[in-house]
Amino acid sequence: MNVDEVGWLASRMPCAGLRSTFRGRRRETAAMSDRVLITVADGIADVKFNRPDKRNALDNAMFSAIADAGERMKVEPNLRAVVLSGEGASFCAGLDFAVFQTFNDGSAVTDTGATDADPGFGAMKEGRITHLAQQVCWVWQEVPVPVIAAVHGHALGGGLQIALGADIRIVHPDTKLSVREVFWGLVPDMTGTFRLSSIVRPDVAKELTFTARLFSGAEAAEMGIATRTSDQPYDDSMALAREIASRSPTAVRGSKELFNRLSSVGAAEQFAAERRVIAEQIGSKNQIEAVEASFANRPPKFTDS
Repeated sequence: MNVDEVGWLASRMPCAGLRSTFRGRRRETAAMSDRVLITVADGIADVKFNRPDKRNALDNAMFSAIADAGERMKVEPNLRAVVLSGEGASFCAGLDFAVFQTFNDGSAVTDTGATDADPGFGAMKEGRITHLAQQVCWVWQEVPVPVIAAVHGHALGGGLQIALGADIRIVHPDTKLSVREVFWGLVPDMTGTFRLSSIVRPDVAKELTFTARLFSGAEAAEMGIATRTSDQPYDDSMALAREIASRSPTAVRGSKELFNRLSSVGAAEQFAAERRVIAEQIGSKNQIEAVEASFANRPPKFTDS
């Protein structure tokens, strides 16, 4: 395992199996899972989604790894900035297609669908306002330092919602993005309705959601979803992180806290509403038809009830 970039434990027992050492200004952490890679150097955490063969698509293991990485960032000592990125061809292509197979029989996870053996991405933890799928997005707002998403390739559905959870988004102009959930007969339930509405005008958020259309990174910048575009989003995100890290850390953290006081009003109620509405959609006739029609490459036949 490369000592400069090693996987951080993606487990529901975050203390198990960890071995940490400090060498100079670089922290190295050896772990049992490599779904998310973390390097911390000079106060900057380089957090990489590491499922490149699936374009970093989200399954239960990926949800857990990302949420656990965010929880670590909340307590990481001497941290000044975080950069989120994806290994391989994409930032995150959204929900793994294999997960859709669980929708047809209504067995996909909702608020109450978790089990002790596998909490799943609908699992709630005491004291949180999110379930696991929401937490992989919201946790980056809870991290006390600025979080920058370096977005390339694809950011679809849940992948876009994770990017929206960051404070700043630097996006390649050719990136394909989409609020994709309605295409699959679902709703954006990973804090997406809340975050998107705080970033763009309500009519823009609704148009993107209702149509589920693809749009480019260049258009994302025009709408304000992308902070700016870059042909090298990762390099520019790291450069911005270094600039932020050079400022007073207490002033930067205090500024994020103040902005978040304004942008988090009503979050708990909206997240609960997302969970309620998604539970109504998963396994419904129209939701199953959306998935089956897409896989069969035919027009869907929806009902109005």
